[in-house]
Amino acid sequence: MNFTMKKKLEIIGYSGHSYVCIETAIRSGFEMIGYYDLEHKSHNPYNINYLGSEKLLTTSENLLFIGIGDNFLRQKIYQQLNSSNKFASLIHPSATISDTAIISENVLISASAIVNAQSNIDFGCIINTGAIIEHECHIYSFAHVAPGAVLAGNVKVGERSFIGANATIKQGTVIGNDVIVGAGSVILNDIPNNSVVVGNPGKIIKKNI
Repeated sequence: MNFTMKKKLEIIGYSGHSYVCIETAIRSGFEMIGYYDLEHKSHNPYNINYLGSEKLLTTSENLLFIGIGDNFLRQKIYQQLNSSNKFASLIHPSATISDTAIISENVLISASAIVNAQSNIDFGCIINTGAIIEHECHIYSFAHVAPGAVLAGNVKVGERSFIGANATIKQGTVIGNDVIVGAGSVILNDIPNNSVVVGNPGKIIKKNI
């Protein structure tokens, strides 16, 4: 008989976005050990153990995953943790990942997402449900590509940037750091750091956010 040991996983955060992470982990064969959060949750839909506040967490013997949807908070929590910790990446079984794509740690790739050839997904990114990352894209640390967004080839998305649901980014476009792209926007030109862009075609409506 083949007794395959499941990888043990502890998640940071237990609401909203983390539920998607937990379900992806379970479907990918992880054993959920418990969750860290600022408080013990009375609503416990996955019947997992409360392990304490993430503020008290330093080092775990198990794999960790930061299941926080907010890009800035996800990075802040990571920076507070001991560098010796090991982080899982969670890839839904229905996602399509090229053999030549590079997926870093603490990345969530949700159901039906596609990551194509030679793309790089850096630490702490979220590639949400049905998002398409075409060839040779680079998604930098702690960015979030929301459900249904389409990034054509050679797109770069900067650190902590958010690409809204069903947005489309033209091939070769560079999205700076800390950018918000509104839902459904069509981006045809490069976007500088710290901007908010919306519409079709996309127009910058705020700078230096």
